[in-house]
Amino acid sequence: MKNWKQWARLVRRDAHALYFAARDPRVPWYAKAVAVAVAAYALSPIDLIPDFIPVVGYLDDLIIVPLGIALVVRMIPPHVMAEHRALADAAQHRPASRAAAIVIVTVWILALALTAWVAIRMLSSEFAR
Repeated sequence: MKNWKQWARLVRRDAHALYFAARDPRVPWYAKAVAVAVAAYALSPIDLIPDFIPVVGYLDDLIIVPLGIALVVRMIPPHVMAEHRALADAAQHRPASRAAAIVIVTVWILALALTAWVAIRMLSSEFAR
């Protein structure tokens, strides 16, 4: 289990490093294109195998995403990747900002409340007719 946790941390770090590398002018365009494709697949709600299928649904995410990350890492010059891995490591050890989380949650709550208010007003005016 310890090895799995270490592997997951490394994948997370490399994914964050690829985020930094995608903005670096020293990284070839084709590496950036593959990085965007891997990130889009990882974040997309559409999978090759739907997640509601037990075990197999998550297996594609456990295989395709790390393989895509490994492919992109090989396309980036080693010294550039090492630099971005160091940045990603430093970012992982920073404490999370509770104030920022509170602001974001507050904005979402206000946005939902505004949406509900507008929807109620529109529906009530439709029923008044």
